[in-house]
Amino acid sequence: MALTHCTDGDIVMSKLPAFAYLRTSSAANVGADKDSDKRQREAIRAYADRAGYEIVDEFYDQAISGGDRIDERPGFQRMLARIAGNGVGTILVENASRFARDLAVQLAGHDMLKREGIELIPVDAPDHFINDTPTAVLVRQVLGAISEFDKANTVAKLRAARERKRKEQGKCEGRKSHAELRPEAVTLARKLRRQSPKTHRPMHSLRTVAGELAKAGYLNSNGRPFSASSVMSMLAG
Repeated sequence: MALTHCTDGDIVMSKLPAFAYLRTSSAANVGADKDSDKRQREAIRAYADRAGYEIVDEFYDQAISGGDRIDERPGFQRMLARIAGNGVGTILVENASRFARDLAVQLAGHDMLKREGIELIPVDAPDHFINDTPTAVLVRQVLGAISEFDKANTVAKLRAARERKRKEQGKCEGRKSHAELRPEAVTLARKLRRQSPKTHRPMHSLRTVAGELAKAGYLNSNGRPFSASSVMSMLAG
C-alpha cells in the first residue's frame, strides 16, 4: 500500500491502482450464462482487497488462445496503451496460465512487461514471476539462444544477398566511388600521378594533383579543391 500523510500528521494507507486482465480461450466459454470471466474477476478482486490494490479498469480478451503473443491480443494492447497514458504499473491476472498458457509466451511476455516497468501479478501465486525456477531459467536461455540464432541467420542471409548482388553488378551498397561519380577526374589524377621513368617516383605530389584537378574544373561536393586524402582515394579506387 502507498502511504498518504494527512495535514494533522496522521498517516493514512491508500490503495495502489491496478488493472485487471481477463482472458478466455474458447468462444464457448464466453456469454452471460458462462462463469469463466466471473470466476477470474472474483479472484482478482478478492486479492486486490487483501493486498491493498484498487482495480481502476478491466480488460478482457475473449476467445483468445493462451498461446497467442501478448502483442497480438486486442484487449491486452488496449491495456498497454492505457498504462502508457496514465502511469498504472500493475496488472492482476487470475493465474499465470490465464496470462499465457504457453510457457515460452508467458516468460517472453513477462520479460517484456518487466523491461517497461510493469508488474504482473498472478493472484493465485503472487511470487510466480519473482521466483526463477530451473524450468523458467532454462526456457529463458532457450529463447535467448533462438533470438541470437535468428539474428545471426538474418545477418548471414543479408550478407549472402549482398555478395550475389556484388558479383552480378560489381557493387551493391555504400557511397559511390570517385570512379563512379567523376571518371574523367580519376583518369586525369592517375595521369598526373604517374611515375617518372627515370626516378620511378610520382611526377607530382598529391597536393599538386589536387591543384591541377581544380584548374581543370574538378572540385569536391563543397566546390573546393580535393584534399590530398581524396586524391589518394581516387588513385586507390
